[in-house]
Amino acid sequence: METARPASLASPETVGVTSPGGSSPFVLTCDHASNFLPPEFGTLGLAAEELSRHIAWDPGALPVARRMAAALDATLVETRISRLVVDCNRPLDAPDLVPPVSESTAIPGNAGLSEKQLAARVARCWQPFHDAVADIIDKRLARGLETRLVSIHSFNPVYKGMSRPWHIGIIHDEDRRLAAPLVAALQRLAGVTVGVNEPYSPADRVYFTLERHARPRGLPCAMIEIRNDEISDEAGQRKWADLLTGIFLDLEPGEARSSRPSAVGKSVQSAS
Repeated sequence: METARPASLASPETVGVTSPGGSSPFVLTCDHASNFLPPEFGTLGLAAEELSRHIAWDPGALPVARRMAAALDATLVETRISRLVVDCNRPLDAPDLVPPVSESTAIPGNAGLSEKQLAARVARCWQPFHDAVADIIDKRLARGLETRLVSIHSFNPVYKGMSRPWHIGIIHDEDRRLAAPLVAALQRLAGVTVGVNEPYSPADRVYFTLERHARPRGLPCAMIEIRNDEISDEAGQRKWADLLTGIFLDLEPGEARSSRPSAVGKSVQSAS
């Protein structure tokens, strides 16, 4: 299903890139930044109010990511179409790449899609996003720039009747070069409950963007999940963006390295 497609062909409606030449070692992604549905999809059979729910996007995540990117002079890649059309943080063979049900809500417009319809959604949204991320990283690595990939997400305080006590979660796999200092810094904050691989872990298939772009290139990476009631307004968004920015600025280059040969990583042209 996947086809090679230059990032330069990505429509501004599909993917947004802020500060492509950013000086920070951090490259940020916001994989579920928008609840926008292009006109041809209508409302996917949902009532309009459903599209403001977490099923359509990660509320609050984009303002946090944008403020962090501005403060750090970091590159940010954001999606501009709802994950209900296609989820850019899922592999192409995932059953919820185009979710027929999100949480407990059926998505009528996603039922019974043909292979051609599915491929068109991938080409419209998924492919341009991943092409843009790959293009940015490979250009940085070609210049010898240290690069660390961080995805910014938000999560519901209650999911399928279960309360989630964490204010923020750091998601990581066996590579803890970036996650470990992030967790340590957050755990030093009074009144902040930190989830480590909570409320999700890579086993929940939520780590795809990092698996695709960071791991093959040997880059330090982590996924940040902020509880969305913490960032439901500008004050909360500013609080968490500034807090995380301060932590990131305190991470000296050596802290994100281990005994592995290089934290800068290597270019993987085939990953796009």
